[in-house]
Amino acid sequence: MSAASDTVTTAGGTPTSSTPASGTPATGAMRAVRIMRHPIAHEVRLLASIGRWVARRPHGIGRGRAFSYGRGQGAMMFGFGFVSVLESVCMAVLLRNHPAVHRVVLALDVYTLLLIVGMHAASVTRPHVLDDTGDEAFLRIRRAAHVDVRVPLAAISSVRRELVTTHEKRGGRLDLAIGAQTTITLELSSPVRHFTFLGRPKDVTLIRFHADEPEALVREIRTALELTRERTAPSPSPGRPV
Repeated sequence: MSAASDTVTTAGGTPTSSTPASGTPATGAMRAVRIMRHPIAHEVRLLASIGRWVARRPHGIGRGRAFSYGRGQGAMMFGFGFVSVLESVCMAVLLRNHPAVHRVVLALDVYTLLLIVGMHAASVTRPHVLDDTGDEAFLRIRRAAHVDVRVPLAAISSVRRELVTTHEKRGGRLDLAIGAQTTITLELSSPVRHFTFLGRPKDVTLIRFHADEPEALVREIRTALELTRERTAPSPSPGRPV
């Protein structure tokens, strides 16, 4: 899982002394707290997703239709979990004569395994959602618990089924690959704001994402776009009175 880093730019005149300006330490501490709260909230959502997965309670579907995307990463997540368990067993053997250290390492291994399970649970319980039932029709594109982009249907200019396995980082583009591939490309007529893992805003005009059944989702999006355009189309002008 990759996370974008925040860049902080500061400007000022020549320092008059080696002592920081008044308020700078407090500002830096507040900035650090704001940055750290996003990873903490993300881990809380992962752990909560395990409960939703067990209870079969998907998140944020409402009146919309859900489209899954986590099927392609099931084997990979199982592999991560297996490696985590294997590491825990090996460390138990190596640290058998150091019980205090082993307890700490075991706690970390169990927590890591919970996060791995939570990642898969979040992918299952937080599917893509297409809602065209109200005036504010939208497509909600998600990836586990750290990406959640709400795209108004009115902002979509085109959608197509497209398999892409190589993704270059470019401005205005959001790639949400599952198993190193995306299957749907969404082009927008107006930018939509996305927040990175650390909460940094980013405006995107092209989104590539994965769906387990891309043909069905593309078809549903196109149908919803037609309905949305019919609703927002201007009424025909009345004819000249006779």
